[in-house]
Amino acid sequence: MASNDDVMEVLQSVMDPELGRDIVSLNMVRGIHIDSGEVTVDVMLTTPACPLRNQIQSDIEYALLTNQQFNKVKVNFLDKNAVQNQVPGKVPLSVKNLIAIGSGKGGVGKSTVAVNLAVTLAQKGFSVGLMDADIYGPNVPTMLGIMRPPETKNGRIIPAEAYGVKVISVGMFIEPGRPLVWRGPMLHSAVHQLLADVEWGVLDYLLVDLPPGTGDVQISLVQIASVDGAVIVTLPQKVSVDDANRGIAMFRSLGVPVTGIVENMGLMVLPDGSKYDLFGEGGGKALADMTGVPYLGSIPVDRDIRTGGDLGLPVTITNPGSPAAIAFQDIAMRLHAQLHVEQN
Repeated sequence: MASNDDVMEVLQSVMDPELGRDIVSLNMVRGIHIDSGEVTVDVMLTTPACPLRNQIQSDIEYALLTNQQFNKVKVNFLDKNAVQNQVPGKVPLSVKNLIAIGSGKGGVGKSTVAVNLAVTLAQKGFSVGLMDADIYGPNVPTMLGIMRPPETKNGRIIPAEAYGVKVISVGMFIEPGRPLVWRGPMLHSAVHQLLADVEWGVLDYLLVDLPPGTGDVQISLVQIASVDGAVIVTLPQKVSVDDANRGIAMFRSLGVPVTGIVENMGLMVLPDGSKYDLFGEGGGKALADMTGVPYLGSIPVDRDIRTGGDLGLPVTITNPGSPAAIAFQDIAMRLHAQLHVEQN
């Protein structure tokens, strides 16, 4: 019997005629209901008065009927203005703010930013969770000094805790050094389990550390959970900024508001007090000005960030008065303020 994942895979071939992208990556599929040989697909149009809705409906029906798994297909178009926070098919979470931490490319210190923002928010008195969804390089356990796999209770996964942050990562379930080879459906299932099968409890913030780029994990997260905002991490250099701009475009195409830009590895402060632009200067602020996304701040190059990450000792814990730790603290508070403005 066909599953919801089977239906989603088929629907990836159905394109929005105006946008030229498939309706799954555009987050238009909001619910799937299977009853014997009949399937109902809930679709959210990009605009309620979409003039091409009949074509979209016929394309969905054709794709699923020719798949030979269903003898009847029904398309239910949803009213965008009537849909509130609880969306059919989303994992129910008691989380006030689910924030995706993303980047257009690897090597920009995205996980470092996610870890230190989570720790800072916890230090400020918020209840915080950190989900390591960087399936290919799950480094969060190392950065937080978590060595043991999580426990289970009544069939639920109990997240580890470090520095006041609840933490879960696929890295906690695999042998050290084991290569990770994932395909699309496996990625979707892994993201779903890390959200739905974990006892997160009530949280003010759940930060999700995503893999670099604009791939399956990002799309799966938006399909599975209600994402309140995204933070994009970039280096000052042009190559990184260009890739970060693509990351912004991806989140916007998925209907996720981009809450802010963080520039990592900004100026390096030398022992004599002078500053050196190792990776360039001002790229994050320029990207914010170009895209209209709030600029949350720049984090200086600091050796303590790297050594702390290797030892499981975030710089916001070991040296809270350092320029890097203060930068993380300022960025965390700007993020909180920005979300408060957007929600009121």
